[in-house]
Amino acid sequence: MSDDIYREIILDHYRNPRNKGKLENADVTVHDSNPLCGDEIDIHLKVDEGVIRDVKFEGKGCAISQASASMLTELVMGKDLDVVKDLKKEDILENIGLTNLGPARIKCALLSLKVLKVGMVKYYSENDPKSAEQIKNESSLY
Repeated sequence: MSDDIYREIILDHYRNPRNKGKLENADVTVHDSNPLCGDEIDIHLKVDEGVIRDVKFEGKGCAISQASASMLTELVMGKDLDVVKDLKKEDILENIGLTNLGPARIKCALLSLKVLKVGMVKYYSENDPKSAEQIKNESSLY
């Protein structure tokens, strides 16, 4: 796809975010921000039998951070946590179509994945400490 199509997709997710809002009775809620640019993301997860049954995000920030969060929620909805825990930064950058971002913009694009991984560590810490450690050790995002 051309860069113009990816820009259109990012703008569409920014203007019309999917799965945006607060999830009542979430099993996990995590917040993080990028202090360099002010982007903020909260991710709420409802997990049932190891599967993400529902996911919502709240946030504010640039088009890339908010679109990336919207796209990430679509990517992980209904997926098994064992699959989601293996997501890498390259998967997210490819998903949003931006593989050649500068260092500051990469942090914008990956903030939602960082928050999701922290949420998964939080979830696994209570349910499967070995997996929590694995995610911590493998989650070098930047």
